[in-house]
Parts: sequence; C-alpha cells; structure tokens
Amino acid sequence: MRTAHSSNPMGSAPWCPSLDQAAGVRLAYLACQSLIAEAELTPKPGLVDRRGAGAHTDLSLSIMKLSALAIEPYFREMAFVSEGIRPSQALRERLALIGREAERAMFKATKGSNSHKGAIWILGLLVSAAAFEVSDEVEASQIAATAKEIASFPDRATPRLVSHGDIVTKKHGVTGARGEALRGFPHVVAVGLPTLRARRARGATESVARLDTLLSIMSRLDDTCLLYRGGEKALAATKEGAVAVEEVGGSGTAIGRQKLAQLDRRLLELGVSPGGSGDLLAATLFLDAVEQKQDEVQADQSGLENQSGAD
Repeated sequence: MRTAHSSNPMGSAPWCPSLDQAAGVRLAYLACQSLIAEAELTPKPGLVDRRGAGAHTDLSLSIMKLSALAIEPYFREMAFVSEGIRPSQALRERLALIGREAERAMFKATKGSNSHKGAIWILGLLVSAAAFEVSDEVEASQIAATAKEIASFPDRATPRLVSHGDIVTKKHGVTGARGEALRGFPHVVAVGLPTLRARRARGATESVARLDTLLSIMSRLDDTCLLYRGGEKALAATKEGAVAVEEVGGSGTAIGRQKLAQLDRRLLELGVSPGGSGDLLAATLFLDAVEQKQDEVQADQSGLENQSGAD
C-alpha cells in the first residue's frame, strides 16, 4: 500500500499513515501551518511576531513555532478519531483526552509557557469537525456548526481546576473560547473570513489582508486574554485602537500603519496581548484553506511584500 508521510519533523519515530488517513494528515498540517502563519504575521499589536515577544515575557517566535509543531500530531489524532463519526459524548471526551495530551506536549516544548492552550481547543474542534465533514463542497460555516455540536457535550472527565477563563467569566461575564465554540465561531465565520476575502478581493497583499482580519476580530471580540491581564481598560483600548485603524482604511494605508503602531505601543504600555484574537485569526486561516481545498496555508510574507501600494 502506498503511504503519505507526516509533515512534522518533531516526531520521535517515522510514521506513515495509509492513504485513507491522508485527509487527517492534511487537516493537522493545515492547522499547524495556520498557527505558524499567525505567529509570523508582522506587525501585530501586543502579540509575538517577527519583531519580538510583544507584551509577553516568556514567549518568542521560535517558541511559538516549536509549540505548533509539537501539537500537530495531536490534531492528527483528533482528525483520525473523528472521521465519519457523528458528534457525541464519547467523541467529545475522546477529543478532550487528546487535547490534554496536546497541552502536556506544548508545555514540554515551551518549557512551561502557555503558547497555544486556547488554540488547541479551538483548532482541535475545527479539525475534528472538518474530518467528519468529508464532502468536497463542505463550507466553513458547516464545519463551524459541527464543531459547535461537538462542543455542546460536556467533558465529564475534565479536571475541576479554576482556569484564567473561569476567573474572567465570573468577573466580567464573558465566555471566552468555550463560548465562541458554543456559538458556532461567529468571530471566524461572520467576521474573520468575510474580512479576509473582502480585503483580498480589493487587491490587498496577503499580509495586509491578514492584519486587517486580525483587527476586525480584535475590534469585536471580548478577548479574555486582555481581560485577565488588563481588565476592561485593556479591552476598551484594544477595541478602540483596532476600530481606529479600520476607519482610516486598514493596515495597508500610511495612516492605518501609523494607527496600528500607536495601538501596538499602547498594548505594550499596558502589558497585554490579544491572544484570543490571534487564535481566531489562525482558525480563520485554517477554515479558509479547508474550504478552498488547499493542501497548505500560504506562508507569511510579512516584510517581504511591498505593502505601500496595498490599497
């Protein structure tokens, strides 16, 4: 039997799935590439990018890449266990178990830093849903709807530990990544994807299209990463700054780049990073690639494109 090879060089041993598993390998590869493309995109306000660590003290671009590669095999396993399986309690708990294993691999790769915990939840659900939705004409909205159905089942084995998200939910009344999934990923399907494709249609470079997509999510999302680190003040500053860039035509305009730099400086002053928005940008890139039937996510070209004439 012919085989297809995994893309992940971090595996401890060679691994060759059969061709009937190739779809799962592809989905995991796209998820990993989406995380790396999001990390490399520059300049992102407050977030890790090619310039440095943003508002973080324990992360770097190299750590983000190592993290993405470390969790790719777990996305692959999520795809394998989901193929052709209807959303159910059993599937939800199997995915949760794999997700906790992915978190352990992430912490090992990053030496204890939380680089992608939220992304494991978000992309894990979307990878699982995409593996079930095997139709050649599947739409991103249907994948998101299936992910919502999977997320609706409780994980009865989850450790009852108080997370950062739990603290923010209790204090601010927002639901974070879990609520995003239970609503069918509206900031991806109704905000991220339409913005990404509209900017491309208007002739923006891919980097500008992705930055404007991130800003569109930031301007609307009650990002629990911001709320946990900086409270309502940080969230308001982020939303206002993102809207300011949008109102002058986006990151592809000269004044838009100035507004973006101002927002970046403000978030660094506050010591906060819109990590939830970054995760949803990665989810947007993933669903875009899946819906467009791509075998890979276009590598980030930040700093290589001529953005001065983007609009």
